[in-house]
Amino acid sequence: MVSDVPADESALAGLMVRYQGGDTRAFEELYEVLSPQLGRYLRSLARDASLADDLLQETFLQIHRARHSYMPSRPVRPWAYAIARHVFLMSRRSRYRRAKHETTAVVELPDAPIPPEVADLGDRDEVRRALARVADDHREALVLHHILGLSFREVGRVLGISEGAAKVRAHRGIVTMRRILGQEGATGA
Repeated sequence: MVSDVPADESALAGLMVRYQGGDTRAFEELYEVLSPQLGRYLRSLARDASLADDLLQETFLQIHRARHSYMPSRPVRPWAYAIARHVFLMSRRSRYRRAKHETTAVVELPDAPIPPEVADLGDRDEVRRALARVADDHREALVLHHILGLSFREVGRVLGISEGAAKVRAHRGIVTMRRILGQEGATGA
């Protein structure tokens, strides 16, 4: 945290008022102060650092969208934590609904094309096994974008996340597949 960034509630309220008025630097300062705290909170809820990072970005997107609802007479931190909790709960509900309605695993799709980013790392079966080992949220974004051809904006809409979070998830999926395929290639598995 930057030392000249205010952390007391009255200073945070002042930053929020400035941000409501269109001062983007105030938002940057709010992010500097609140992101470490909100990040720890979301990690404790999600118990998954990667998911918590995605949720943190979504939380700040929601703070941006809801900035008009902030009342200057109220403290900022509880308002921000309430948004973070809502983002977490919506994510959990979304994951639950997707899991409840899934009938076919991605790895069972016949003749699904392999993302070009990992196609040269192994044969089709190796790539499919690696895809099965990618975290569900990353795999879903990877499949929607790299295999099914949706734009990141569309992936975000499908998953109920921001376009940026969709990019991050798909990228993390590709990185994980590269790591898995690199390890399997080295061990001969």
